[in-house]
Amino acid sequence: MAAVVNESDEVLISRRLASAHQGGLWEFPGGKLEPRESVSDALKRELHEELGIQPLSMRPLIRIAHDYHDKSVLLDTWRVDDYAGVATPREGQPLRWVPIADLGAMQFPAANSGIVKALQLAQRMLITPDLGTDRPADFLRTLRASLRRHDLTLVQLRAKSIDAHKYLELARGALQECTSLGAGLILNGDPRMLRKVSARGVHIPGTDLAGYRERPVDGDKYLSVSVHDEREIELAQRLDPDFVLLSPVKATTSHTQARPLGWERFHALAEILDVPVFALGGLQPGDLDAAQRNGAQGIAAITAFWCGSSGSQGAAG
Repeated sequence: MAAVVNESDEVLISRRLASAHQGGLWEFPGGKLEPRESVSDALKRELHEELGIQPLSMRPLIRIAHDYHDKSVLLDTWRVDDYAGVATPREGQPLRWVPIADLGAMQFPAANSGIVKALQLAQRMLITPDLGTDRPADFLRTLRASLRRHDLTLVQLRAKSIDAHKYLELARGALQECTSLGAGLILNGDPRMLRKVSARGVHIPGTDLAGYRERPVDGDKYLSVSVHDEREIELAQRLDPDFVLLSPVKATTSHTQARPLGWERFHALAEILDVPVFALGGLQPGDLDAAQRNGAQGIAAITAFWCGSSGSQGAAG
């Protein structure tokens, strides 16, 4: 399948015929692989047949396996940011360009929900270092500088060394900074904190996953979780997270005892999940392409995105 995005940050969708499986719902263009056909060749063929366009720039976005009970599908979805030609409904299907931010209002088949999340999520996430609150004003200034320098729109506030009261105070200040710069703030820890700080969502560390049996936040808030292996992935899936942080990809100074996954192992674990996956652990901005080639939504990092720091960190929980 293809998420075709234009210069106005709109994505092209089409309506399924009423007689088709999941008929009447909107979908992303694409179709089935022919025998001995590669995914990229199939995508080029389908976009030509359905829309009369030729993709010029494309990258993997997300792979989703979904069981509808009456039918199982595997959606290997790529993002197309440049193409030749004019998109026209060559099969008579209704077409619509929709702002990515508005995709949540459209009715898609259930299997497409992960594609919508992947399109709406950032590709880079800052996880803040645990610096305590002895100088919260300095922390917030550095947060502001980090967001501006790296043009970030997603932040997880990680501060394990301070008590709940101080964390909420810091979170309120961080939320103001993030909001002013158009970034979403994810809290780290107890989901009930969202009742006191109206952040974009909450992150649950892998060590806490066993304590939950179902999704602990409403659908209008992001839920992210950390995972490191198949067992934690199984625990995470029952919570219906919006995205996952999978680590450590590389060696880190913050978790020296953790064995790095490497890209091959990361890819294998990421394919188990049907939601966007951020690669984490010892990564730098230049690792984004490798991460996306191996099934990641993008990369999350502490040191690489925090102004004034050095070294390699990032297996955050």
